[in-house]
Amino acid sequence: MAATKKKEAAKTKYSKEQYLYWYESMMLQRKFEEKAGQLYGQQKIRGFCHLYIGQEACSSGAVSALEKGDKYITSYRDHGQPLALGTSPNAIMAELFGKVTGTTKGKGGSMHIFDKEVGFVGGHGIVGAQIPVGAGIGFAEKYKGTKNLCIVYMGDGAVRQGAFHEAFNLAMTWKIPVIFVVENNGYAMGTSVERSSNVKELYTLAEAYDMPAEPVDAMDVEAVHESVARAAERARKGDGPTYLEFKTYRFRGHSMSDPQKYRTKEEVAEWKSRDPIEMTKERILKDKIATQDELDEINAKIKGQVAEAVKFAEESPYPAAEDAFKDIYMQEDYPFLME
Repeated sequence: MAATKKKEAAKTKYSKEQYLYWYESMMLQRKFEEKAGQLYGQQKIRGFCHLYIGQEACSSGAVSALEKGDKYITSYRDHGQPLALGTSPNAIMAELFGKVTGTTKGKGGSMHIFDKEVGFVGGHGIVGAQIPVGAGIGFAEKYKGTKNLCIVYMGDGAVRQGAFHEAFNLAMTWKIPVIFVVENNGYAMGTSVERSSNVKELYTLAEAYDMPAEPVDAMDVEAVHESVARAAERARKGDGPTYLEFKTYRFRGHSMSDPQKYRTKEEVAEWKSRDPIEMTKERILKDKIATQDELDEINAKIKGQVAEAVKFAEESPYPAAEDAFKDIYMQEDYPFLME
């Protein structure tokens, strides 16, 4: 019996709780996003909507490697990180509906989810704008003398922005505790990396700043966890930033209006064969970490959470017209706006 236990333990690198967190976290993101896409088609969600389907390991693997007090910031594909961090699906869905019970009181919509309670400093709609902001947040933690860090997500298109290079320069010069992550899903909207740059391996862009960097198979949640853990250790020791290239793929279009004519069905199918959720599920069942019945219980729980989120969003009120300028300008500085 003892020998059997020892053999089984050697199969898995992490605890059962860890694997089940990854599975539940990624599955919640997947089912939430699938429902959001459906509701967008029904015109219950309007404006821009960028789904995270296929990239779930990028968020779940990072959250499991970091600590409470760390900060997260990303671009407009921003539903995944707060869900992985524990933000209420109800509040996120309500924000997509533009309801007052949403994370930004219905004023931000899909691209501007915020939740300071879990350290999520927001989704940002301007390409690359979050990069120097994230570096600044990391600098604030350094200035205050904490051991916290900021992880900054960006898309592959954002690395063409000047703000990217300015932030890298200062982050290395001042040894800011920040982890820069490019979620390289192959396309900046519809333009492939191959068509937009002579540099195909995006992690090598850090060489100009002597910044440690590495490519990561971001369809594997364990690989994401391990790379972020290494970068976090470096940041907390005072050694400064790390740049990670998460090689991932979005299974849906850039946004809901994207016909996806720039890529082939064969390419999409090839990436889907490495679905991060299915890979994690296969590992859990193969190594007998949990049973199918246990995974089914998780799936049923998530189905209920998503249904509850939709019900909550539909039943919540829209913001009042007189609240349009609240939370934007300081009333005492701009009293005429409140008249």
